[in-house]
Amino acid sequence: MVSECIFCKIARVSNREIIYENNNFLSVLDISPAIKGHSLIISKKHFKTILDMPSTLGAELLDCIKKTSLKLMESEKAEGFNIANNSFDCAGQIVDHFHLHILPRKKNDGMSLNLRKK
Repeated sequence: MVSECIFCKIARVSNREIIYENNNFLSVLDISPAIKGHSLIISKKHFKTILDMPSTLGAELLDCIKKTSLKLMESEKAEGFNIANNSFDCAGQIVDHFHLHILPRKKNDGMSLNLRKK
C-alpha cells in the first residue's frame, strides 16, 4: 500500500489555520518558512507537478494565489511578494505534490531570489 503524501493529508484534514480555500486549492503557512509569512498553496487533489494538473483548474489556482497574496500582504504589512514553484527533482521539488510558495516581501528584508546565472 502506497502511503498518502503529506500534502494530500494536509489538504484532506488540515489541523493548521487555513489562509484561504476554494474547491480545489488551499493555502497554509509553511512549517519551515524562508521568511515570515511564507505560505504554501496546495492542490487538494494529488498532482505531481503543474504539468499534471488540468488546465481547467487555472482560474481557481489564480483565485487562490490572489486571495492568499492579498491576505499575506495585509497581515505581514508586505510591500510585494514572490510566487515560486519547483517542478521535478532537478528544480528543487522536495514533495511530489503540486504546490506554490508565496513569500511576502518588504524592502531590505534580507531575502534574495536571484534568477541570474552565476
